[in-house]
Amino acid sequence: MYDAILSTADSSQPTIDVPIVFFCDNAAQTVRPLEQGVDFKDYYKIMGVKRDATQDEIKRSYRKLARKYHPDVSKHTDAETRFKEIGEAYEVLKDPEKRAAYDQLGANWKAGQDFRPPPDWDAGFEFSGGGYTRPDSPDYSDFFESLFGHGFGSAPRAGGQGGFRARGEDHHAKVLIDLEDAYHGAAKTIVLHSPELDAGGHVTTREHSLNVKIPKGIRQGQKIRLSGQGAPGFGGGATGDLYLEIEFNQHKLYRVEGRDLYLDLPVAPWEAALGATIKTPTPAGPVDLKIPAGSSSERKLRLKERGIPGNPPGDIYVIPQITLPSADSDQARDLYRKMEQQLAFNPRSKMGV
Repeated sequence: MYDAILSTADSSQPTIDVPIVFFCDNAAQTVRPLEQGVDFKDYYKIMGVKRDATQDEIKRSYRKLARKYHPDVSKHTDAETRFKEIGEAYEVLKDPEKRAAYDQLGANWKAGQDFRPPPDWDAGFEFSGGGYTRPDSPDYSDFFESLFGHGFGSAPRAGGQGGFRARGEDHHAKVLIDLEDAYHGAAKTIVLHSPELDAGGHVTTREHSLNVKIPKGIRQGQKIRLSGQGAPGFGGGATGDLYLEIEFNQHKLYRVEGRDLYLDLPVAPWEAALGATIKTPTPAGPVDLKIPAGSSSERKLRLKERGIPGNPPGDIYVIPQITLPSADSDQARDLYRKMEQQLAFNPRSKMGV
């Protein structure tokens, strides 16, 4: 259990101490990475409405199209396929939360284009408890599942507590932090976007900011629970909680797997052949790493307990990447020619050629 400091961005507002609880993701509720892209679906085109259509216009269009393509009454040969497409499009566009997240992808995509959702496509959107759909529904396309088929909104919610008294819904949001924040801990101002309807029936987003303490050692996929920051209760019921799912910004040096980091480290040919001790970057600062003589790019060197802090801490795995000097001068070219003449070296000998 940790204590976080949570407040609005307005310094005149009071600071509230809020407990943090970590939850590991359930693998069954996590979207699977796509090895191949899926066809992008233009839900507005399917529904025959403009991107700025009101929710009432979307509802009217759905009713009209659903009657036209209902398999029980339609004579169109593709009625069943079209009916499912219309139902899927309406599932997204009727829900201000799903619609706002879908709109985040932008209007530059065309129907049928090869599509892979960016890892952070829905970062910063605050969703209510029922905002997402269970994965692997047979009625929805791979495109829909790639966006909405994960476990947001799957946390248990309390029901009524006598009469009309009920606990408020929990809210969920994915937030991006830097890897260094997980190493050292950090105080972050996080801006969340909450979809809502304006007076004209258009979907808009309301921004609000939270000052949140990021605990040292937090991992990707873990969640921070902010007590009482979800939806208000009904009839005097307790307010729901806000769960912040942690993802890391892409790092220029490291790949992250759990608490472990992987680093491709450039080394000179003589360092790999003869061995050397070289400065190696880590998120906590550079360290001296011994490169054994005869190292190759297939070798993996471990910096024990230099990964993301924890109990136990992770490791850093360093993969030497032999980098050749450029032959951009007469002296460099002469050295390469001497190596060619004096070293009996065939890098393809194991291939039988």
